[in-house]
Amino acid sequence: MGTIQRLDKILANMGFGSRKEVKKLIKSGAVQIDGNITTDAESKVDPEKQAIKVNGTLINYRKYVYLIMNKPQGVITATEDSRSSTVLDLIDEEYLCFDISPVGRLDKNTEGLLILTNDGEMNHSLTSPKKGVDKVYYAEVSGRVNSKDIKLFKRGITLKDGYKALPADLEIIEESDISKIKVTVREGKYHQVRRMFEAVSKKVIFLKRLSMGSLELDEDLEPGEYRELTEREIEELKSLC
Repeated sequence: MGTIQRLDKILANMGFGSRKEVKKLIKSGAVQIDGNITTDAESKVDPEKQAIKVNGTLINYRKYVYLIMNKPQGVITATEDSRSSTVLDLIDEEYLCFDISPVGRLDKNTEGLLILTNDGEMNHSLTSPKKGVDKVYYAEVSGRVNSKDIKLFKRGITLKDGYKALPADLEIIEESDISKIKVTVREGKYHQVRRMFEAVSKKVIFLKRLSMGSLELDEDLEPGEYRELTEREIEELKSLC
């Protein structure tokens, strides 16, 4: 499928208003295609090859948007929910018009790195177990995590429902009644890290995702904040797909 689209859809997706508002804008003569004013909202346009101006300003069309968020606790990783706030409630309208969605999931009480994009191919690749993309978490765990646990994780933990998780790398930062650890997993099953520790009779009391593939959580991002990925970060992620 090419990039040829209806003019009103392109402008709506670029944040110039609702489809109805955009149609009024076009009808007013404020939009030019390759230097020619058009009042037809249904005009077919290739935004990657044709110059579109709105009120004399050339628009910078882009097909995909890539964001990194420091997801806070208390919001769910979903595009909509009738009972709880979602990560999309934290995103400005200028990005929501691109129909972005989260890459993978972080449960409500987990914080840290979350990618949001409308690039479906990247989304699928980064979350596919076949790709084996590393996801690194920091956790605080009730119970002493020891060398035995490292070996069990390395072999692949069998969860209480009988599913055997893929081998994971467990690093002990501090062994105590509340152990501090890092764990690297290569799949994204429901509540996976929490369930892996439950399988060895321990409980995760704090969980934060630090990285996905080559992308690390930006230390400058406060919980709930986000920014666009750089071109270099996007290319590095695409190399994993």
